Amino acid sequence: ADVPAERPVHLVAALRRDQPDTAALVTALSRLHVTGTPVDWAAWFTHTGGRPRTVDLPTYAFHHQRYWLHDAPPAAVSTTGGSATDERFWAAVEREDLAGLGAELAAEQSLSDLLPKLARWRRAGQQRSTVDSWRYRVEWQAVPDTAGALTGTWLVLVPYDGVDAPVLAAVTEGIASAGAKVRTLTLDGPADDRELVAKSLRDVGEVAGVVSLLSLAGVGVGEALGTVQALAAADLGGRVWWVTRGAVSVGASDAPVDPVAAAAWGLGRVAALEEPRRWGGLVDLPEVVDARVVRRVCQVLAVGVEDQVAVRSSGLFVRRLARAGGESARREFRLSGTVLVTGGTGALGARVAGWAVGAGAGHVVLVSRRGERAVGAVELAERLRACGARVTVAACDVADRSALGALLDGLADSGDPVRAVVHAAGAAHSTPLGELTADELRDVLRAKVDGAAHLDALLPELDAFVVFSSIAGVWGSAGQAGYAAANAYLDGLVARRRARGAAGTAVAWGPWAGAGMAHGEQQEQLGRRGLPAMDPELAVAALQAALDRDDTSVVVADVAWDRFAASFTALRPSPLLGGIPEAGAVERPETPPSGTGAPQELRDRLAAAGDTERDRILLDLVRGTAATVLGHRTPAAIRAARGFLELGFDSLTAVELRNRLTAETGLALPSTLVFDYPTPAALAEHLRAELVPHGAATPVVAEIERLDELLRTVPADRRDDSEITRRLEDLLAHWRAATTPSSPPPASLDPTSLDPSSPASASPAPAEAVAVADDLSAATEDDIFAIIQREFGKS
Repeated sequence: ADVPAERPVHLVAALRRDQPDTAALVTALSRLHVTGTPVDWAAWFTHTGGRPRTVDLPTYAFHHQRYWLHDAPPAAVSTTGGSATDERFWAAVEREDLAGLGAELAAEQSLSDLLPKLARWRRAGQQRSTVDSWRYRVEWQAVPDTAGALTGTWLVLVPYDGVDAPVLAAVTEGIASAGAKVRTLTLDGPADDRELVAKSLRDVGEVAGVVSLLSLAGVGVGEALGTVQALAAADLGGRVWWVTRGAVSVGASDAPVDPVAAAAWGLGRVAALEEPRRWGGLVDLPEVVDARVVRRVCQVLAVGVEDQVAVRSSGLFVRRLARAGGESARREFRLSGTVLVTGGTGALGARVAGWAVGAGAGHVVLVSRRGERAVGAVELAERLRACGARVTVAACDVADRSALGALLDGLADSGDPVRAVVHAAGAAHSTPLGELTADELRDVLRAKVDGAAHLDALLPELDAFVVFSSIAGVWGSAGQAGYAAANAYLDGLVARRRARGAAGTAVAWGPWAGAGMAHGEQQEQLGRRGLPAMDPELAVAALQAALDRDDTSVVVADVAWDRFAASFTALRPSPLLGGIPEAGAVERPETPPSGTGAPQELRDRLAAAGDTERDRILLDLVRGTAATVLGHRTPAAIRAARGFLELGFDSLTAVELRNRLTAETGLALPSTLVFDYPTPAALAEHLRAELVPHGAATPVVAEIERLDELLRTVPADRRDDSEITRRLEDLLAHWRAATTPSSPPPASLDPTSLDPSSPASASPAPAEAVAVADDLSAATEDDIFAIIQREFGKS
């Protein structure tokens, strides 16, 4: 820099220990520049022979910052990854920045040598961008306290023992202070006994809401399942809120996560999907529960918008899913020594084993219950050995702690102590929440939870402890309550390991192509619903990226949010997806409130239709909705007499069908709909019985129903109007007189057209009755009473 003599000298450091030399020098020149010292920037930027890239400066000298609230437009996210890579490449070319292209392309070389390297460079960049677009993580966002009051009677479920008396007192007193009546129900036995819980709930009656404190006593997923099933069957009217302590961590000041409580959250996420009208949400408490904490809990219950909330002494925190693709790598992770892969002989484990060999593992131990007797195990081992690694295929049930301990001790004694673990074992299931048995839940938990817990206890110090979790544990999956709970446990287990300073990474996967729990028709259906299967090669790259970034937990899934969010939130909004702009832009169908009956438009169509037309309307509704759920363009493939299971429905799509039909009809339909009514024709008949319980309606009956609906809208302050009551009583008295042979009917009303027992009623309705129905169909409230006055001579 050239310093004029009349100006003071500024001392600026050009070298800094914590910065690269180039960055430190540019920073020093910039500081000199802002002091008014002339700097020859042109010489600096053109020292490589290229031209610097220029940008337009603002035409004003002031920087404005706005504080108005506004809705940010949805961000356009590229799922192919090509555009960002291309932009970086051409930007480097325009700047003639060889270093920006990487060492492989920076060296002088011929065009024939350069083109293949360019192609590889571009493909690698596209793969990185694609993998980044699949990455998400769960965040906890602080929200302000909200005002809200509780009403009605609230039921507080308490275990026989295990809940501190001060905590119970704080909760019950806080709910009462919020404006509700509190009824406490203490269970006399284990909560996993569904029949016992149901018996305890038998005499409770209708309540405004239910608060379960069972998890505060450390109950497991089995107890949570039995209680949720009993509450759903009891149908007490109010929503169920499940309270935990330590199920989640919102920051470094929180205590280590309790994996058992975390598993209850996984179950609750599925309950929200399968029982959307009965489920309230999940609330996690801090270690110290005082009046301020309980007051915030009551605010959550009263408002009822957020359904996954952590209440802390510092405030309220809500759970959100956010993109995590922009995070940079912290290291270049490499494996070494012996790596143990559970589920190692399956399709997923085979992919992981290949990655482990490529990542530096010298010895790979493939563990499964069948060992070398598993299909393809011997061939897999030979392929890995051909890559230069030592391979051991071991038959061991990792859920058996003694057998696992013996395997690990044997490896250590032979000079091959395990340095890293990838726990990919697991067992999927597909059973509606209400039908899930304790034995089935135990089997699912045993495969994932027990093995992970034993590995954690037996191998406290490792280079890497990777567990394969699932999106089912992150946002729930209908029909997979046990699987979701198991994977939520794994996420909590890894969080607990990291809290004590041990290695741990939980990857919640979406479906893999050709591997994993979803395959065949189920994989195709997931793709149609917005969860296309991921290329295994890219999924493995995502695993490496998670370790390079030293993730504690990360979600890796290819999600088409326009399709997935529409299905996922068909009957219940999901605040969890509020951090994904593409999910928030989806138009959701409005759901009629519980107990209001079918939407008026459908009721009117059914009331005005004859038997044959009514059957056609309902069958078309069922077939059209089923076609939408399965991804068909038209209902042609949905035959009326063909079974839903034959058509390709499973518990996942069955719940979606139930949700959509509930929104269309307003009926409280069970999640087992396709099992209870196995064909579209049978389901349409069931809908007819529910929507038209009295059979075919004549035009006059249809108008009487319309009058009934009209009377329901009369304001409360007019319900005691004696004139309305007298006119209705006179109408009924005149009708009864008209159906008696000794009493002459009104001049303009033929009783035989209204009496279904008379012979004349078997023939088509007389013109007079049709005319009366036509008059009523266009009548307002005042017209109805005018007709009553005209026909029956009352005023």
